[in-house]
Amino acid sequence: MFHRQMTTPRGSILLLGPLGTGKSTWIGSHVQAALTYDLLDTGLALRLAKTPSLLYQECAALAKKDWVVIDEVQKVPALLDEVHRLIEKHALRFVLSGSSARKLKRSGVNLLAGRAETRLFFPLVAPEVEYALPVERIQFGMLPQVFTAERPHRYLRSYCETYLKEEIQNEALTRNIGGFARFLEVAARQCAQVTNTSNLARDAEVARQTVQGYFEILVDTLVGFFLPALSQRVRTKQVAHPKFYFFDAGVVRGLSGRLPYPPTPEEFGVLFETFIVNELRAYLSLSELDYQPSFWRTHDGVEVDFVVETRRGWVTVEIKGSERWRPQDRKGSEAFAAEFRGTRAIGVYLGSKKLVDGKITVYPYRDFLRALWAGDLIA
Repeated sequence: MFHRQMTTPRGSILLLGPLGTGKSTWIGSHVQAALTYDLLDTGLALRLAKTPSLLYQECAALAKKDWVVIDEVQKVPALLDEVHRLIEKHALRFVLSGSSARKLKRSGVNLLAGRAETRLFFPLVAPEVEYALPVERIQFGMLPQVFTAERPHRYLRSYCETYLKEEIQNEALTRNIGGFARFLEVAARQCAQVTNTSNLARDAEVARQTVQGYFEILVDTLVGFFLPALSQRVRTKQVAHPKFYFFDAGVVRGLSGRLPYPPTPEEFGVLFETFIVNELRAYLSLSELDYQPSFWRTHDGVEVDFVVETRRGWVTVEIKGSERWRPQDRKGSEAFAAEFRGTRAIGVYLGSKKLVDGKITVYPYRDFLRALWAGDLIA
């Protein structure tokens, strides 16, 4: 059992996270539910879809402040109206979990009008595994089952197949499963790059508009997210297109078809960047910091991988998947600091020693993770 960073809720929550991240396990260990509805049970889901008011009837007799859990609530979005009534009239508390926000948004149902806090649930993060993260295991990602699987390659392959079948095909999110599968492979191989939908469309052999729709599916099913380009007006002309990241480095390998092979140095650089960016994203969410992260890149190709404005000023993070920190690695951070005075510049790499290179402080990745989760870098 991993000790997760997510805090126990006091009131109703909508808990959204990708398949296999451990939402149900966490709910079972943190919430004493009077009633639980698992909508992966097809019969139960059909019964409630046919008559959503049954939920109200079955829960109305519970005591005030009792907990009700509804797993995979996106299977029957109409239940949210009944949940709304039960919160208002009976003061019940709900944990509503889901691995997709797509049907919830598309159906136009009320999202509880602020009566339930929306929380994101992530794969494991560094403190949850006690920072036991040797370099060779970063490529497999942070899904809980990966840490217990004897053959993580097989689990990741199965995970990607399950995603295609259960989230995409069974939910009829697209009719062209073959095109979507090709798109997934191409998108995984271009993870952490500035998004170019025209090139992706050509390589996946689908229309450009189709690629845009496919990205919406990935975001809605929580397996990926866009990191926007910083849009501040500065003297240097900047790139405007976002970068796309998958939520887990191991899933990137699984979707890209590269599981049977050891990662090349270039590929590992992408996996390492994906790993660190996801740790940063999880830290901002779980620490309840409302900062909006981005990246910064000029039209001349000068780039900083991760940028966030905090109450104390700007923080930049440059990520290098190599054991050597080179003088040119600080170029992006220096350019950014010239535009934004008072920037705190941080580097993270695979080396073993903490360094100071000009105005940038460079951390070995495990030291970086400890300092990050201790609140020493971004607060």
